[in-house]
Amino acid sequence: MPKPIPTYPLSNLSNQLDDETDVFLLDTKVEQPKSAVNVPFRLNYYGVGICISGKAELKANLETYTVEPGSLVILPPQVIRQFVHRSNEFSVLSIFFTLDFISRNSTINIDRFPFFELDAVHVFRPAKQSAEQLEILLRFIKHKYDTPHPFRQEILRNAIHIVLYDLAALYHHQAHLAHSLQTRNQTITAAFKKLINQHFLTQRSVAFYATTLSITPKHLSETVKQVTGKTAGEWIASRVIMEAKVLLQISVVSIAQIANQLHFADQSTFGKFFKNNTGISPMRYRLGP
Repeated sequence: MPKPIPTYPLSNLSNQLDDETDVFLLDTKVEQPKSAVNVPFRLNYYGVGICISGKAELKANLETYTVEPGSLVILPPQVIRQFVHRSNEFSVLSIFFTLDFISRNSTINIDRFPFFELDAVHVFRPAKQSAEQLEILLRFIKHKYDTPHPFRQEILRNAIHIVLYDLAALYHHQAHLAHSLQTRNQTITAAFKKLINQHFLTQRSVAFYATTLSITPKHLSETVKQVTGKTAGEWIASRVIMEAKVLLQISVVSIAQIANQLHFADQSTFGKFFKNNTGISPMRYRLGP
């Protein structure tokens, strides 16, 4: 059986941390992560942050976001992410925590927060005042994080709870506003992308997604092309390739095993699919530049 997709723990963020770390405040003084972030990867923890300076381009699953001052970045575990570009002055004030940390001795149900769903909008810009209030909360958490206290963990946990509930209100408002401004074609395209994330491993035909959305394949293809500039088939292929690139980072898992995990008939079929969509073979990608 193939090994799980590589999922970096919190200790990947800094040489200060060990494998037992379950909460961490990242500010501009911390060194770069120990593993590359310019290739697709996953994490085993949650992250909430606000961009303080600079600019970056972040891919999260099938979406590409511009992160700039005032942008909120909210990422749950298992979302495939990749920083395509980061300016030299790019910095984000962020709090990272594991599921065990946030739920310990608590009745909080993290699954109730829609911004932690895999298909959520992971980067957005709230009103300036809301962003400033969140930054104040995160700086308060930073102060508590840096200050020794016999109940430090409990203080941090409860402060993060406050942040999450504040974010819930912001996200609900943002989602409602975005939905009200969506055209019918944009709504169809968003639903299509959500379905891809759910079914891409086993369903790669445009017809399947069109049937699920109760429209014709021709209508789906024309709609997606009009909204995104890419065909429905290209979006499906992009999601498969994204998953393949993450798996190819595990050197101990063979390409044949990866082909099997991605439900290709054999290694050769997978190799042709990968090369047709990237221009290089899976082995060449694995070996790197």
